[in-house]
Amino acid sequence: MPRCSMRLVQWKKNVKKASSLVFKKPDSLSVGRNLEETKTESKRERERERDTVLMEEAKGVVKHVLLAKFKEGIPSDEIEKLIKGYANLVNLIEPMKAFEWGTDVSIENMHQGFTHIFESTCESKEGIAEYIGHPAHVDFGGLFLPALEKVIVFDYKPTVARF
Repeated sequence: MPRCSMRLVQWKKNVKKASSLVFKKPDSLSVGRNLEETKTESKRERERERDTVLMEEAKGVVKHVLLAKFKEGIPSDEIEKLIKGYANLVNLIEPMKAFEWGTDVSIENMHQGFTHIFESTCESKEGIAEYIGHPAHVDFGGLFLPALEKVIVFDYKPTVARF
């Protein structure tokens, strides 16, 4: 083969090799790697990043969650009055720092008949105990619980995911 033809073949090989370079980051050039290898590596990197999510338990805070289904026949104005009474507990019980509530808006239809959620935030587990035993909570429970057909109560320390 003439020398000129050999150079042309070598040049074509070099061009082909250069065209297969995949540039990801300036500090990690990949020579001669195909696109599928690079995609697979990128997927592995994303999976590793997901595995490095930091889970951090909230300091001190405890959530008190109540899921409720009101009995049939309880008028909506009575339900509203009960909800306002529940919300007012935040003004009466010192360790209770916040109150939120809502009704089910899910399209998944997995609510098992529960229609309302109530969430109280307290400063600690001891605060939850004080909240539960507080006379204002006990008195309110005497009004609220008889209006419910179903109830679930759950206390937890929130864990926050940091990405």
